[in-house]
Amino acid sequence: MEIKIDENFKDQRLDNFSKDIFFEEYFLITNENLTRTKVQKYILEGKITVNKNLSKPSYKLKLHDTVSFEIEKKQNEIIINPKNIPLDIYFEDNDLIVLNKQKNLICHPTSKNEDDTLVNALLYHTKHLSDIQGKIRQGIVHRLDKDTSGLMLVAKTNEAHIKLQEDIKNKKTIRKYLAICYGIINEDEGKIEKPLVHYLDKTVKMNISNEGLYALTKFKVLERFENATFLELKLETGRTHQIRCHLSYIGHPLINDDLYGAKAFKTGIFKNLKTTGQVLMSYYLSFTHPKTNEIMEFEIKKENYHPDLLKVLKLLRS
Repeated sequence: MEIKIDENFKDQRLDNFSKDIFFEEYFLITNENLTRTKVQKYILEGKITVNKNLSKPSYKLKLHDTVSFEIEKKQNEIIINPKNIPLDIYFEDNDLIVLNKQKNLICHPTSKNEDDTLVNALLYHTKHLSDIQGKIRQGIVHRLDKDTSGLMLVAKTNEAHIKLQEDIKNKKTIRKYLAICYGIINEDEGKIEKPLVHYLDKTVKMNISNEGLYALTKFKVLERFENATFLELKLETGRTHQIRCHLSYIGHPLINDDLYGAKAFKTGIFKNLKTTGQVLMSYYLSFTHPKTNEIMEFEIKKENYHPDLLKVLKLLRS
């Protein structure tokens, strides 16, 4: 794997950067967690390099540096089989797919789930998917959490994949979410600008840390209730669990997001509220088509909002 350093990553320590940026890929390949101790060992052994040269774990990354990590493949690699899982496709051509991902569907195979993923479904749907990020993440330009529904981009060619990811990185792609969080947010608009790291070497949960990767979430209040707030959120960066962790940090976790503190808020009308995970949906996506340069714009209409979102809004408005 190779990552080129941009403004978001410069001046970070090599070991801190490597631990977070390579964390999930390492787990997918080895089925083991990537700890700081392992990272420092790999740096000293020359398996993690900067511009193909040996560096110290404490090296401060510079703009345009290239960090490489030679991850040893595990012996029994995941076998990815096509599977007939329904897809809600909004748009498709020879270069890309825009789809509305359902809840309870992870984006790509893992050691614990090799068959029931979006990649399995995509392989059943088409033989043409980008493979620039390896077989496990075929077509996946950006991800949504298992229990987050909504609009996603899928690349069918490597050329399209590269262009779409560059546009996301350069903030040319607009991604907006709808969410309902606990408590009342008083500001009509605002931003949460806090760096994120993986929490205590776990594969899933994220945490706020000055040693983490830069992350920026913008929010706008759409509606306030007695004890909850309906939000539109815009991602300026795309870190793992970014919205979930940022809202939890300011004391307003997403409704039913138990990983980020929702259990403490389950009282009153929320006590017996059942949803399939956190109330969060990617509802708007705008990007430049990688071949035609046409501005593409997609939005999930109110009547097609996820049932969880509609259910909670109905409860709060009643």
